[in-house]
Amino acid sequence: MLAAALAVVMVTTHAGAVAGTSQVVAAQPTPLPHVMLIVEENRSESAVIGAAGAPYINALASTHGLATAYAQSHPSLPNYLELLSGSTWGVSDDGTGYAFSGSTLVDELQQRGVGWRADLESMPAGCYAGAGINGYAKKHDPFMYFSAITDNAGSCANVVPFSQLTADLASQNAPAFMWVTPNLCDDGHDCSNAAMDGWLAAHLPPVLSSSWFADDGVVIITWDEGSDSAGCCGGAHGGRIATIVVSSWLHGHATSAQPVDHAGTLRTIEELYHVPLLRDAACACSGDLLPLIQAAPSGLTWLTAPHFR
Repeated sequence: MLAAALAVVMVTTHAGAVAGTSQVVAAQPTPLPHVMLIVEENRSESAVIGAAGAPYINALASTHGLATAYAQSHPSLPNYLELLSGSTWGVSDDGTGYAFSGSTLVDELQQRGVGWRADLESMPAGCYAGAGINGYAKKHDPFMYFSAITDNAGSCANVVPFSQLTADLASQNAPAFMWVTPNLCDDGHDCSNAAMDGWLAAHLPPVLSSSWFADDGVVIITWDEGSDSAGCCGGAHGGRIATIVVSSWLHGHATSAQPVDHAGTLRTIEELYHVPLLRDAACACSGDLLPLIQAAPSGLTWLTAPHFR
């Protein structure tokens, strides 16, 4: 899948040209990656990697990319805010009444014309503003905390129940970026490793076998927070967490010793789409996941092209 290239207008005044003549030069099209971020709940890496109750997750970790990753903070909400916007906004609880006016990854994607969707399991309706119901929890849905999304009907229409994902993949019209939050049982918040693992085993294979994934696809599976205050990257202190990267170019197991926090996961997505780096993601100290993605054919120049800042 290729992004539409913008025409660049250049004024030529060199010898042999008529001064003021406009010459239209078509920029080379650049590949547009497909990225999915899946956020699970409340597990230190040691509670997942090697756990008997999570065979599917461990199969992914042993055959794809496994990062050295840390959560930003405690409890859940600050981590979700960090993943979407590069800041916790000073939040240190799971409050549902916050409304932030700052920009997010969504604004950056929209400005570049990149399609996106947030798929929330058990969300009763698109753009649902309630605190939670039937396993859906607003504290695990950072999109509903930013007024640029909630106050814009077009943007908020992209915050949808998880069932939309199946329809998107089947129609081959799935947007380039997708965020997935399972419900409170399936993400492991209220239920066991086995429930969390079973949900992924049921829902991830159709994604990985889809044309969407085959076409420059990357799936990042991370956890919101660990069980202690281990940290990295100059500020993250939410515990060490598993972060697994499944890339359509990286075939075989890989690990990265470079520490990465949630801002670094956001940084990775921004780097892939060549959009500016937001807040904490702008610091190289946050790390990124590119070492687990970029074992790719040299023709995929978006991985190595200068970043747009």
